[in-house]
Amino acid sequence: MASSNDSQSPTLAEEHEHEQDAEILERHDIHRTMSRTISHVPNDPYLAYRTLSRDANIKEYQEETATGEIVKPAISNSGEKVQYKLVTFTIDDPENPKNWSKAFKWWCTAVIAVMCFIVAFCSSVITAGIGQVEAEFGVSRSVALLSITLFVIGFGVGPMAFAPLSEVLGRKIIYVTTLGVSIVFIIPCAVAPNIQTLLVCRAIAGIAMSAPMTLVGGSLADLWKNEERGVPMAVFSAAPFIGPAIGPLVGGFLSMSHGWRWLYWIQLILGGAIYLTLALTVPETYAPKILTERAKRLRKETGDDTHVTEEEIGRRPFLETITIFVARPFQLLFGELIVFLISVYMSVLYGLLYMFFVAYPIVYKEGKGWDAGKTGLMFIPIAVGVIISAACSPFINAHYLKIHAKFNGNPPPEMRLIPMMWSCWFIPIGLFIFAWCSFPHVHWAGSMMGGFPVGFGFIFLYNSANNYLVDTYQSQAASALAAKTFLRSFWGAVTVLFTTQMYHKMGYQWASTFLAFLALACCAIPFLFYFFGARIRGHSRFAANGPPSPADIENSAH
Repeated sequence: MASSNDSQSPTLAEEHEHEQDAEILERHDIHRTMSRTISHVPNDPYLAYRTLSRDANIKEYQEETATGEIVKPAISNSGEKVQYKLVTFTIDDPENPKNWSKAFKWWCTAVIAVMCFIVAFCSSVITAGIGQVEAEFGVSRSVALLSITLFVIGFGVGPMAFAPLSEVLGRKIIYVTTLGVSIVFIIPCAVAPNIQTLLVCRAIAGIAMSAPMTLVGGSLADLWKNEERGVPMAVFSAAPFIGPAIGPLVGGFLSMSHGWRWLYWIQLILGGAIYLTLALTVPETYAPKILTERAKRLRKETGDDTHVTEEEIGRRPFLETITIFVARPFQLLFGELIVFLISVYMSVLYGLLYMFFVAYPIVYKEGKGWDAGKTGLMFIPIAVGVIISAACSPFINAHYLKIHAKFNGNPPPEMRLIPMMWSCWFIPIGLFIFAWCSFPHVHWAGSMMGGFPVGFGFIFLYNSANNYLVDTYQSQAASALAAKTFLRSFWGAVTVLFTTQMYHKMGYQWASTFLAFLALACCAIPFLFYFFGARIRGHSRFAANGPPSPADIENSAH
């Protein structure tokens, strides 16, 4: 593993440096004098290791100990030898979210998934009213579409701030604060007197609403053990794709009956309902935050200031933390072939989803003379495809567990690409069907059903990509996922601005065919990494030195 990888153990020189310049626990006048071997960082990008120093005891936040503490030697500033006590969960600790009842964990999962659905719904529901916005404010279609573009750009910008804040403050306060801000800024969108007000408030709401989409994976990792996480993650994975598909369906009929402003009032109603449900029923799930509060309580109750957590004694220097959160995603995006191509692929898919919001009205409203409500019905097959693929995810997870056992618990990251290698073909197939059934004289059922394979392929590709990045980059996984989210969001935002021109200049059939060939070209990406991934990882500065790829294993056997 390259020296830049955070999960690598300290060198002898670094150990000596730690011994000579121990980190000070300012609040409790205790500092370390023993350099510790870093705990193995699990394949979980949602722990606090990015804000903690490279020799921090990450396992503290996952271990359950009989006494509820890990005792470590320390020397106070007065020179007296003491023992500081890392606070842990006790065995079967009821405050450990993983020990909560299955029913309550499913309740929390459902609330979080619905929140993601609503956020995704808010991104697309306004598409049905774009024409009304044009007419009322006297602006062009491109300017009106900025209400979508700026919102989706916020999905790429927000995580850069909310991800590090959640590691310091916990999940819930970020959820409650950002969701509250987004709800407040929906109101001026609904009553906007001009296009400027609408666009500014829409941009702020988009940034704020990015937090749920950013943190939900971490919340599910907080709640569920690795072997339990398959189905909950499938539920979450479906929400960001079902929401955008349902948005135009609801928005079409609502804009026809009540006007475009009600497309924002419905966001306020749904957002307010999920805000109250989340705030009142879902507690903090982030283990470092829970244990930090426990340590504070123990210090107050016992008067013993040696009850601490790594959160309080092992934090990285501020500039180093900022570098990891802000610069590292871009280092990975532009310096790592795996991150770059996977991000490009996910950006193409995300762009396709948002292009549909513009392309469908062109094909059905302009081409067939339909109204917005009837056009919205054409999104149903996409949503059905997403739901069916999500229902298949537990079977995919069961297949991977067999592979996991076959490789004695250490399979190559490339094994995560198997679902992507067979599901990638569904996207171009669906686009070809949509393209050549979109003639005005061809029955609507053909083009509508083209959405089903597209929706079906989304989830398998999305999950495989995320899992591959996590397994490949391990301690850098959160930065790799942030890089993917950044590029994906910006591309999805930009595509809506040129879709109208593309479909008008190229024609319905050839515009969709171009997208189909683009998706077809991307099908080469999982095969490239399946066969050559290990060699690419071997030249990486950041990728973990995992086992060889399946192709290399097969070749060595011969």
